[in-house]
Amino acid sequence: MAETKREIERKYESDDSGLPDLTGIGGVAAVLDKGLVELDATYYDTADQRLAAASLTLRRRTGGSDAGWHLKLPVAPGIRDEIRAPLSDTLPAELAALVRSRVREAELVPLVRLRSARDVRHLTDADGTLLAEASADTVRAERLTGAGGTAQWTEIEVELADGGDPAFLDHVDTCLAGAGVRPSASPSKLARALELTGGPLRTSPARAEPVTAGDHVLAYLRAQRDALVALDPAVRLGTPDTVHRMRVATRRARSALRTFRAVLDRAATEPVAAELKWLAGELGVDRDQEVLAERLTTALDALPATLATGPVHERLTSWARARGAGAPAHLAGVLDSPRHLALLNTLDALLADPPLREAAGRKPGKALGEAVHKDLAKLTARVERALDLPPGTERDLALHEARKKAKRTRYAAEAATPALGAPARRLTAAMKSLTTLLGDHQDSVMARRTLRELAAVAHAAGESAFPYGVLYGREEARAAVAEAELPARWRGVADRSFG
Repeated sequence: MAETKREIERKYESDDSGLPDLTGIGGVAAVLDKGLVELDATYYDTADQRLAAASLTLRRRTGGSDAGWHLKLPVAPGIRDEIRAPLSDTLPAELAALVRSRVREAELVPLVRLRSARDVRHLTDADGTLLAEASADTVRAERLTGAGGTAQWTEIEVELADGGDPAFLDHVDTCLAGAGVRPSASPSKLARALELTGGPLRTSPARAEPVTAGDHVLAYLRAQRDALVALDPAVRLGTPDTVHRMRVATRRARSALRTFRAVLDRAATEPVAAELKWLAGELGVDRDQEVLAERLTTALDALPATLATGPVHERLTSWARARGAGAPAHLAGVLDSPRHLALLNTLDALLADPPLREAAGRKPGKALGEAVHKDLAKLTARVERALDLPPGTERDLALHEARKKAKRTRYAAEAATPALGAPARRLTAAMKSLTTLLGDHQDSVMARRTLRELAAVAHAAGESAFPYGVLYGREEARAAVAEAELPARWRGVADRSFG
């Protein structure tokens, strides 16, 4: 079973003199010699270094206290999450899954072997609590592909203790700088090894500033594709909010393909948009359930005990658990499916060779502005139709359709913001406000449907359905408030017309 560890560390260039005196660092009461450790690590990647390009490292290491497979995912400069799995001859399936969105059908091959002699010191405070581990590493690198070059160097590494204050590393910086030690020019041992043994670490190519309408649309699509790929490991690990963020990236990409048809050929993009709709739907199954369960639980917790009669808490908890029990397996199945991997490949191909139309070469202001105007006009028609309907099921459906169109208009304005500036930013903010209101209304519709179902089950079991009726009435009141607020909210949007 893999485990995750947050790693906060800093690396420094070093000569062969080893670690300088660290006793002068503020808060350090003792520097304990923990001896010499021999480490042997083989780093794996695709032949075209897809993991390295994304600052991911995958290795199999023996020696030390944490022998095994290690996958390091970047979080921020100097901060990585290390996913550890037990030592084995082959890559564990759970780590293979975490790199699948980048590796896809390619083979992972041994890229570099690093053998390190690590001289370790523990920095402790007056109570003996570990503050950080400092080491001087003498590294021997061997390239396992291509010409197979070798290199050797010494570096200093300081890793913060679990739960430590990152500000402590600033004190280490000051002490090392005073000893003539400078920060490393390489972000990792792997990067330095690749550079010294046969070529630089592959990185993502720098992108030129967008100029044409096509440039802007492609930049927006590229950002969504990158988000889909980058969020994949976090979704698999169950990191909060990442399913929602992946779903939003999917919707943004689909909206861009549909809104900017004057820029990208519809015949080529419609199949891609259909697959993005499929992915959003698969991601939404569990996400919608999660949102609804949280809404109902919060509402129930707010009820006075005298109104929450019977086993209503237990029934709601059982319902939420039963609906959510298969979520991780479902998500993994979707992300591992040939259909999803084919979608990622298709997005790559579309961005590499985009089906541009004549308008793609125009200045962005006119081409993108016209597309946003069209979405806003369609939204206007849907909102006005909903407002003309009496309260009830038909209006609920009309408001839900207006909400979907408001989201599309929001994403269109968002994509156009780098080119159109303040007007697009204002429209994005207005659409966000509108979709929040309409979203609360739709959540109330779904909550009332679920409460009717739960009440029927409770009644059949001989339990009181009264608490579900109370919650239903409160949800009905929330929907009525949203509907009453909509005309004023919509006038605010219309008064700040885009242009």
